Amino acid sequence: MIARVLYRKSVQGVLKYVLGKEESTVLGFQNTYSDTDTNMKFFGRVLYHLGNRHDSEKRYAHISLNLPRGENLNDREFFELSKKYMEHMGYGEQPYVVIRHHDAKHEHVHIVSSTIKEDCLQINLSNDIRRSIATQKYLEKEFDLSPSPDTKQTKELPKYEMPEFRNRDINGVRFYIQDIVNNTIQKYKVRSFKELEERLKDHHIEVKTVERNGRLGVSYGVAVKDGYKSRFINGYTVHPQLSGPKLQKVFEQNQSSKLLPMVKRRLEKQLQTTYELFKTIDPEHLPDILESYQKLDCKVDYDEEEKAVDFTIYDKSGYVLKAKEIATRIGIRKNPEKFKTENTEMDAESKQLKLELQKCIKEAYEETYQNSGRKLLFSEHIDRLSVKPLVKEITRSERFLFLKKYLYIDNRRMGNMLQEQYDIVKDKLSVKESVKEEQQLIRKAELIIQASDKRLFDTPNQRKILFELVRSLGTDYGRGMLRFSNSHRHQVKLNLGQIQLPKQIDFYASPSFIRENEKILDGLLNDRTEKEISPSPTAIFLPLMFPNLYGAMAQKYRQRFEWLSLKSYHKYAERMQISFEKSPKDYVEFFNAKGFYFEKREDRLCIGSIYSKYPVSVPISPKTQAYLESSTDLNRVLGGQTKILANIETSGRNNLKSLWAGHLVETGQYKKAAYLFVLDGVRPNLPLQQLEDHMQNGLKEALVTISQKQVSRKQAHLLRKGVYALGNMLGSNSFREEEMFNGFKDELTDYSKYKGKWLSM
Repeated sequence: MIARVLYRKSVQGVLKYVLGKEESTVLGFQNTYSDTDTNMKFFGRVLYHLGNRHDSEKRYAHISLNLPRGENLNDREFFELSKKYMEHMGYGEQPYVVIRHHDAKHEHVHIVSSTIKEDCLQINLSNDIRRSIATQKYLEKEFDLSPSPDTKQTKELPKYEMPEFRNRDINGVRFYIQDIVNNTIQKYKVRSFKELEERLKDHHIEVKTVERNGRLGVSYGVAVKDGYKSRFINGYTVHPQLSGPKLQKVFEQNQSSKLLPMVKRRLEKQLQTTYELFKTIDPEHLPDILESYQKLDCKVDYDEEEKAVDFTIYDKSGYVLKAKEIATRIGIRKNPEKFKTENTEMDAESKQLKLELQKCIKEAYEETYQNSGRKLLFSEHIDRLSVKPLVKEITRSERFLFLKKYLYIDNRRMGNMLQEQYDIVKDKLSVKESVKEEQQLIRKAELIIQASDKRLFDTPNQRKILFELVRSLGTDYGRGMLRFSNSHRHQVKLNLGQIQLPKQIDFYASPSFIRENEKILDGLLNDRTEKEISPSPTAIFLPLMFPNLYGAMAQKYRQRFEWLSLKSYHKYAERMQISFEKSPKDYVEFFNAKGFYFEKREDRLCIGSIYSKYPVSVPISPKTQAYLESSTDLNRVLGGQTKILANIETSGRNNLKSLWAGHLVETGQYKKAAYLFVLDGVRPNLPLQQLEDHMQNGLKEALVTISQKQVSRKQAHLLRKGVYALGNMLGSNSFREEEMFNGFKDELTDYSKYKGKWLSM
């Protein structure tokens, strides 16, 4: 089901439209203050009376509920669905009418209502789109309808021949034009009516412009190859936002955007780099070359004699630019020597080719390092890796395959060219990474000294906690020297006394948590701003990974950490629950189910957490507060928080471990979550509605698979021993096996997602 919500300043045109169809049925009225005399004339007076109590541009709501083709509901079911939709959207006490139309291939109803209430105040329209999406998702399940997509799909617009237009009324044409033009405006940053006409040509839509009284008008028509043409429809009639003046503003905005010059400079650089790599280019091969090498979508333009004259770039920014617009000397006609033949050949002697081969070698080092499990430092990996696995990785990389496709030389010469660049890249990369690693170690040592000097830990035994700090930064300490946990290559002097570090650590922390921990501690100790620290949503789980460290943290530091991490997680959680949230009540209860609560402090709604060591609350944004306060039963919902939070506590889920399990489910890491559920007995803090959705999307299958998996008694015992031991006590030397069982590695350390990309340590 797809719901479309439109707002209007006047209602007469809307009522005229919904009643103007011959094939229409009034399914019913709601809240019209009369059970016996309600008709469309009376209903129109009611809406007009309410709308005139307010000067908003959004006095009236015109909503359409559209079923997928092939699915149907009878009149009673459709009316019931409409009532439930309006209830969830906050129109439960507003007068509205539901009218069913039969003029399209898909079944749909139109609902007309007013956003102005009896007390002359307007219904809070904040978050109306996301509430509508969540409501339609909820009603799809209740009425057994096909689910609508969770995300906006990016796909090519349809190219219809549309012979059926002969037998369709003008509204069918209008809706087709409306959808195609609207989607085109959203997909491309169109800058003129001429460009719009070019974009619409493949969809059989013609554009006419006419200037009247100093205003530019536009009209649209449909023409197909068999000669059929619709009459031209005024742009405002197609849709108010597609009128001439409205589109002119959009075009001017796109043309004057600061982004446009930046896009042109970037494209010019990418094209110049491509030209430097090739001796000659067959214009027919240009789209493939730019797609493979620069990830650019290109279309070559031909004249009447089928001769290539120019090319057009469809950039990811939305701009569509011809070569002459990007730069005067970049087009096909301006480079006759480059495009003079029908042969495409790389320049084997070019400087750019040498740079590309160097990139191949560098990327191969990075890829093999990620696949190795990072048991060494990157500089050590570079020095120790033999040529054979490196060459194997190079020869299967996309960059190398692209070079080989257009570089017409034998394998022996190609090998010699790689060999020439190998030593250069290896020495340069090794030195660069070694220097970077040494600087990182120095920063870690300085951070440990700062923690001691600035009393980061409020405990009599601060020195003992400092050793925990050493491990939480991914380092070891011994004999007055600090070094990385996985290498002795670099060492920095550090005096922490004569106490030795414990040999067995009681936690596992992924590299991403170590980086996040270092970033947070550095920010706290140096009084950096929230923007400078930029904590990630997973920062809230640091006390789970490093319990002793954060348990001993001084109050002023711990409170600021909790404030920063709570604020970051709140923003993240808001985004994650958008597709489920139908009302302000849902907003509050979804956070409650995760262990968060709302309270009023000096007329500001703030969010707090049951996981905080000290009372900390973060004010929510004014817009979100207005959205929540638009609910008539907000006080009752806030009063019900105690019961939900008490249930979390009595069930033993008032800990970050359960929130982490919910986070894994929420981010789709079902297998990792399943290990926690099955082997460690963890239960997630997640709203039931969301948990049921994830069960249908693959969580159930993951739970069944893990439950049936045979795990040795020793492994099961160690896994149940504690959450922090999961990554270290499996008794396996295989990095792959550790990955499989470790449910506490976060999404940032799932390196399979970053294939071909480098994550610095």
